[in-house]
Amino acid sequence: MLKSIAQALEPLGLLLRGGMHVAPGDKFPALPDGSAAQTLLLVGNAGPALWRAFAAAPEYADGQAHPLNRWTRRHLDAVAGPFGGTVLYPFDEAPAWPFGRWAARCEAVHQSPLGLLVHPQYGLWHAYRGAILVAPVLELAAPAPVPSPCQSCTGQPCLWRCPVGAFTPGGYNVAACAAHLALPEGRDCLGAGCLARRACPVGADFAQAAAQNAFHMRAFRDAVSGARP
Repeated sequence: MLKSIAQALEPLGLLLRGGMHVAPGDKFPALPDGSAAQTLLLVGNAGPALWRAFAAAPEYADGQAHPLNRWTRRHLDAVAGPFGGTVLYPFDEAPAWPFGRWAARCEAVHQSPLGLLVHPQYGLWHAYRGAILVAPVLELAAPAPVPSPCQSCTGQPCLWRCPVGAFTPGGYNVAACAAHLALPEGRDCLGAGCLARRACPVGADFAQAAAQNAFHMRAFRDAVSGARP
């Protein structure tokens, strides 16, 4: 099953990012046939592969809201269906699924100084798109214990690269970041991606193209401003 799901995800630029067995205290919906899920498979992306697939899809240019979310749901539901699975999404409004906690159980990721999860290979150039629940107890490889790359990062440039100092010990100043994007001085961040994120030296080979970064920055700006993303 793992191999078949990974093969189905590959043309979409998506990856199996590890998995976990359902533990006491985990609360998941029943599968389509009414049975209980025993395994969660985390699905995500790294680098520009997803963008190439999404940019060629009808959702990308149809002018409707949330194109990437709709594209993701269409494809992951189709991947999970033949295996009797169901998919949970990070963009589901209720309930808000704890993808960060699941990620820590599935692979070697750590909290970065920016608050984003940093991966030892992908750096900050990765994301989680969904979690597939299936009935079988699948054989899963335990995530290797890898230290955070931030511990050995000289100078941690991500912390001082933000032009408005939006990343502080007290947390992320969303309002300051969004306000900067609305100004002429914010065109670099808006058009090519967050300068703080781009300053991270980890995973440079997986850096996203400017168009992909701009898509996500515009979606963030519109969500904060209340405009339709």
